[in-house]
Amino acid sequence: MARIDETIAFIPVHVAVLTVSDTRDAASDTSGDTLASRIEAAGHVLRARLICRDDADAIALHLRGWVSDPDIDVVITTGGTGVTGRDVTPEAFDRVLEKRIEGFGELFRMLSYQKIGTSTIQSRALAGVAGGTYLFALPGSTGAVKDAWDDILVWQLDVRHRPCNFVELMPRLKER
Repeated sequence: MARIDETIAFIPVHVAVLTVSDTRDAASDTSGDTLASRIEAAGHVLRARLICRDDADAIALHLRGWVSDPDIDVVITTGGTGVTGRDVTPEAFDRVLEKRIEGFGELFRMLSYQKIGTSTIQSRALAGVAGGTYLFALPGSTGAVKDAWDDILVWQLDVRHRPCNFVELMPRLKER
């Protein structure tokens, strides 16, 4: 059973959030707002937040910029993970990722299935690592952002989570 080991000091991670949408702006970005508030409520640092259109080149450009920024440990995107012609976030991730974390998408869809049933099959949520930075692509709905953060990321981005977590691996992500 997973647990928080209170004998270990919490380590805040530095996070960048990218909302991928052709229609949202700062006033209507509810999924980005939800994600940002949860990041900060958990004790992490929101280093950057942007909205980008559904364009694989633009998304990849932002991802690469944040991967190369030593002040950013984690990038989380919301939106563009569906199956329509404009949904290109996974394709942008493919241009940037060095390693995939297959279990993230699998676990997200398993948890999502419990809430929305077979509709979860339309999500191409994914995660991976590039340049020592974790990258997570979440669907654009506020509910999906809540599910991914509350049921997966809040735990894996907490160094106190046992038996293991992503944070304790951060110093080793650039090993060759």
